[in-house]
Amino acid sequence: MPNSSPSSSVFGGDTTSDLSAGPATPAFSPLYQQIKGLMLQSLQSGEWKPGEAIPSEMDLAARFRVSQGTVRKAIDELAAGNLVVRRQGKGTFVATHAEQQVQYRFLKLVPDTGDQASEGPAERRILECRRVRAGADVARLLAIRSGDTLVQVRRVLAFAGVPTILEDLWLPGGAFRGLTAEQMASYGGPTYAMFELEFGVRMVRAQEKIRAVAAEAAQARLLQVPTGSPLLSVERVAFTYNDQPMELRRGLYRTDTHHYRNDLS
Repeated sequence: MPNSSPSSSVFGGDTTSDLSAGPATPAFSPLYQQIKGLMLQSLQSGEWKPGEAIPSEMDLAARFRVSQGTVRKAIDELAAGNLVVRRQGKGTFVATHAEQQVQYRFLKLVPDTGDQASEGPAERRILECRRVRAGADVARLLAIRSGDTLVQVRRVLAFAGVPTILEDLWLPGGAFRGLTAEQMASYGGPTYAMFELEFGVRMVRAQEKIRAVAAEAAQARLLQVPTGSPLLSVERVAFTYNDQPMELRRGLYRTDTHHYRNDLS
């Protein structure tokens, strides 16, 4: 990206400013937050791709005309959000969902006897993968129009041979054109890593709603539990850069051998 770009050359020093505010707009944000925003734009545009190194702090400081300390603080925030990963002696890299510290970030179901890594990757059984039209409810959550094309996936995830999660996923049809059941079933790594690699879509955050429910007959059959067994119902909307929703996921979790864990800080 050329240094003469308006968005990357407006800073004359490390002061607090607002790039978009006019004289009558009193909104201000710290400079490092503005640099973080510009770096997010580069991530979103694909200038820096998952797994690739981003420019050095010195190069970024020259590009944005700020100090290295300001750039470092912006990178600190991106690293805290698992958007980039620092590697000692090598530099800073765009995080991927294949990273050990990232790949389990969105899976909060933990075996009672250990952590997710201890039981190995999930075994995926794809029940269906088809293109559908968005109903009003799904369209609202994905910020699209009713009737737009979606890819809908239903699958069962098993751990150590035990079916544990029944999930329905809805994905925008344009971004996930060509997604097949075979592709989802055969990919060896995390699903979100496949989304990055095959479709260029990186999920960076998610919102979840959780409630307790009783298993209906069809759900109980797929999860191999008695009808009426307690399940954890989890609805997740996952977002890519710029808070754009890219996945709706509704899952039913068995909790007889697993529990939902969330680290709060």
